[in-house]
Amino acid sequence: MNRPKLIRFSLFSMLGVAAMPTMAQPPAIAPTLPAPASQAPAPQVILPPAIVTPPPVPLPPLSAAQEKWLNDWLRGGAQQGLMARAQATGALKGDALLSATLDRAKALSTGRVDTADFLAIWALRPAAFDPRPALAKAISEDRLPQWAANLTPPYAGYDGLRKGLANYERIRDAGGWPALTAQSSPNAVRARIAIEDKSVTPGEKLADVLQRAQRRYGLNPTGLLDARTLRELNVPVGDRIAAIMANMERWRWMPRQLPVNRVQVNIAAAVLTVFEGDQPISSMRAVTGAPDNATPMLSSSIHSIVVNPPWNVPTSIAKRELWPKGRAALLRQGYKIVGTPETGERIVQPAGPNSALGRLKFDFNNPFAVYLHDTPSRAKFSSYDRLASHGCIRLEKPVPLAELMVAGNPDLAGQIQSLIDTGKTQRVSLPREVAVYLLYWTAFASNNGTMSFRSDPYGWDKLLADKIEASSRRVDPTAAPAAAIASKD
Repeated sequence: MNRPKLIRFSLFSMLGVAAMPTMAQPPAIAPTLPAPASQAPAPQVILPPAIVTPPPVPLPPLSAAQEKWLNDWLRGGAQQGLMARAQATGALKGDALLSATLDRAKALSTGRVDTADFLAIWALRPAAFDPRPALAKAISEDRLPQWAANLTPPYAGYDGLRKGLANYERIRDAGGWPALTAQSSPNAVRARIAIEDKSVTPGEKLADVLQRAQRRYGLNPTGLLDARTLRELNVPVGDRIAAIMANMERWRWMPRQLPVNRVQVNIAAAVLTVFEGDQPISSMRAVTGAPDNATPMLSSSIHSIVVNPPWNVPTSIAKRELWPKGRAALLRQGYKIVGTPETGERIVQPAGPNSALGRLKFDFNNPFAVYLHDTPSRAKFSSYDRLASHGCIRLEKPVPLAELMVAGNPDLAGQIQSLIDTGKTQRVSLPREVAVYLLYWTAFASNNGTMSFRSDPYGWDKLLADKIEASSRRVDPTAAPAAAIASKD
């Protein structure tokens, strides 16, 4: 994967710069003379229309009942994972109450953390949102509860996390869970898992209980209390709460209406899911970026598939992994060294069965030069540790995915393998672009409400939880300073 540095810059208008007078002395006054007949008239400069910012929508005065309702609503910020907790202070009134309400509405709709504080690799960006018009209408029609209910993401995934958050806060307030060791008794292990998994029964086989827990953590379901299972069971409840809050925040970055036909990759779980008609129809294992080569979060559209793609090795990978082998070794391994005017030389791996990109590459526009692709290295798909790429996403079943994408073109439907068999490199445009989302879900709820977790390989949960906490304390008048992440006053 080749990650160019992202450069942010401002664009300034150059109109009138050359005509600015010097400030050292007043300009000399010269007599006005008629222009010579041969002199062409000066061209007329047409300025772009001025951008007029409309005034903010005025907010009607609040009734006493509305003020009380909004104050109670603001105190419920912790229920939405905003790390905002009620302080023992007087109720807000007037402009202070309206300001806090607008801030909370924006936080629930597009996230508590300002996009200026995102990592560059968090390339998902929530749509702009102005809560004032809808709030003004809700006040005038006395429909504040209905207005507030429509602020949060309209997804079962978000609602499942909200319910999970309430459950894990109850667990925390009851004292959390005890730490286990390899010598813990079966009853102690069963009781510990039952705190999170209400389906555990006293007489159930311990191996079955452990297998269910291991599946929730994305581990190999051996039914044994191995070191990795112990580590997951001993994660503090506060860290689980922080993970839930971080994932709720990421849901707030998502568009309020997702394309009904799309491909989603859960980077943390290394799984790709295909949606058709807004329903998941298939999934496959994937290999995503290793912790030192993180796969970015982003949304885009797959516009074409390259059949039998060559691999133009990114400069960073070539410098770190290939050039040290020596030119002769590279040539023996089938690489080509190509001269370029920009860098002098670059390494290319020709198309073929041994190409790192396999036989198919799915292209979508993004600033990180990542894509979905096939791979000749299949062993990793049988592993439960599949964060091993340079940032691109390797696919377990690329041919069926390609067939789904070209099914709308009768000339291409069912022909992907035939195109591969020609050995020819060719780009196939899709009959319809397919939305693709690369997402980082480390906490999610099942249909019965049981929470599943994945490890936080990039450390983004803790970082985002810290940013939410800092943002809440900075701008939310109902947020109290906290001694620890996810603690509660």
